[in-house]
Amino acid sequence: MSEAGLEVWRGSVNTWECDQMGHMNVRFYVARAMEGLVGLAAALGLPDAFQPHSESTLIVKDHHIRFLREARAGDPLFMRAGLISLDESEARFLQLLFHARSGELAASFQTVAVHATTREERPFAWSSRSRELAKALAMEIPERAAPRSLTLGPPTASACLAEAERMELISLAGGAFSSDDCDVFGRVNACHIIGRVADGVPILGAALAERGESRSPNRGGAVLEYRLAYAAWPRAGDRFVVRSGLMGFDDRAQRLAHWVLNPETGAPWATTEAVAVALDLEARKIIPLDDGTKTRLASRIVPGLSL
Repeated sequence: MSEAGLEVWRGSVNTWECDQMGHMNVRFYVARAMEGLVGLAAALGLPDAFQPHSESTLIVKDHHIRFLREARAGDPLFMRAGLISLDESEARFLQLLFHARSGELAASFQTVAVHATTREERPFAWSSRSRELAKALAMEIPERAAPRSLTLGPPTASACLAEAERMELISLAGGAFSSDDCDVFGRVNACHIIGRVADGVPILGAALAERGESRSPNRGGAVLEYRLAYAAWPRAGDRFVVRSGLMGFDDRAQRLAHWVLNPETGAPWATTEAVAVALDLEARKIIPLDDGTKTRLASRIVPGLSL
């Protein structure tokens, strides 16, 4: 299979899926990717992988996302996908979300998933049939979908609540997951992990802004690239807190880390890294960082903060 891939999803952007920036919120990009993963599982000979009675499934371990072209209310989209690599019990998939009218790439995903038992989450080897079917799913990574500012190496952070307190990370969000957030196996769906981070972004913006600075109604923000490493899967009733900090910046973008933590144990549910920019909401263009902003941000960098 070439870059074209297998179509695994087709639909459009609902108005209620768009946030205050006027484009589809990140949680719904991940929701599309998770839906597309069902089609990929079927193509690997696992058509029941996401049904309640299944003995095996695909559990997402890692997401790398590039946001390349805004998707706004009413935009028709479709997703094509394939396989980058397959090892003993894991697979790295490529999922490309396209604008249906123009054919432009809206977003790309590299999704690492583990072939595992549904209840115990125990990894086990792919069958010979899945390995044979995988050959037809081989897909090349186009340059525009490859990592740009983030790396795909193993997470290096010692993320925990105590470390977040020591680093004085910004308290971004907190609450509890509900049964509506969970999949058929009772695990919180990945879209609600990134969604809880997104809900707290206005707090982050306020925390990093100049004290007393008023926000222009024409100024917003957008994420260009995201990496999420999932450490454990919460269930309904589990609580979470999100702690965040600035890792660095350049002339246009800020690099941020968000830790989604279990306040009961202090351990991470997920660690994430994002490249974010200021956005002119009328022109829909990136606003470069001015010298004053860069001077202020330099004092807010958290040494040693990572994914």
